[in-house]
Amino acid sequence: MLTVIGEALIDEVVRMGQDPVPHVGGSPMNVAVGLARLGHPVQFLGRFGQDAYGDMVAGHLHANGVMVPLAADSQATSVARAVLDADGAATYEFDLDWSLPELGAGAAGTAPNYMLAATTLLHTGSIATMLAPGAAQVLDAVVQAHPHATIAYDPNCRPSIIADVSYARDQAEKFVRLADVVKASDEDLAWLYPGVDPKESARAWLATGGSEGPAIVVVTQGGDGPWAVCAAGEVSCAVPPIRVADTVGAGDSFMAALLSTLVDRELDGAQRRSELRSMSTDTLSEVIGYAARAAAITVSRAGANPPSRAELQD
Repeated sequence: MLTVIGEALIDEVVRMGQDPVPHVGGSPMNVAVGLARLGHPVQFLGRFGQDAYGDMVAGHLHANGVMVPLAADSQATSVARAVLDADGAATYEFDLDWSLPELGAGAAGTAPNYMLAATTLLHTGSIATMLAPGAAQVLDAVVQAHPHATIAYDPNCRPSIIADVSYARDQAEKFVRLADVVKASDEDLAWLYPGVDPKESARAWLATGGSEGPAIVVVTQGGDGPWAVCAAGEVSCAVPPIRVADTVGAGDSFMAALLSTLVDRELDGAQRRSELRSMSTDTLSEVIGYAARAAAITVSRAGANPPSRAELQD
């Protein structure tokens, strides 16, 4: 069982001169759908409301085979408005609520929450790890899962929501210290560590905690392709040639495919941490190349629409 914790929301995509078009989104939820489309049993722990947009979220998750153990609540479903420029790049505005009190049932140091007990990989990131009060519940959940599960993290920073870079940096570093696999964009790292080469920041994250901390840190660089570092060295790969429709969800598709190929290689679960840490640069190159192909398929079509396993095998 794989677990994704984080926000689910509605992306209202706005193109110049057109009415808004709602799409189900939220970075962690997109990763959950991406993992399910790649053939993995996955549960999504996030909140959405008892409203029309909440029905869209629940319907989308169920239609993609994602398990949803948490029921809708009485708050409004969160909304992000993605305004696309002439090149298809998105900027965001948010109206959201983030809390997950159900995950507080198994506080750190006590018996694990029953929803986390069977998971071999837990992914989280973005708004869920930054915005109070839910961020504290997410951190507790990661602490609970860490002794038995691979932990994956993507900061996916949203300065329009969390404008205090010092706070955001502190939050990100809390999760990095607990993570085995970290993916961040060069823009995330440039914002978190102004004036520092994003690759230097990634190298510093890899060194976090000595024998603990990440085994792999990946930096996505848009059209310049991904770069990654592990104990064995550094690798990069080119982006497959593609006609871009928009960039919505590209990073989430990359993350889902990255995690998928690690699970396919049976590198999930805390008992595999030493194997993950000993990954060769050849294997790491294959891993990020697979993830880059997934992101390329996503940007070739509108909205956060990750590929299936069949599409990646074509």
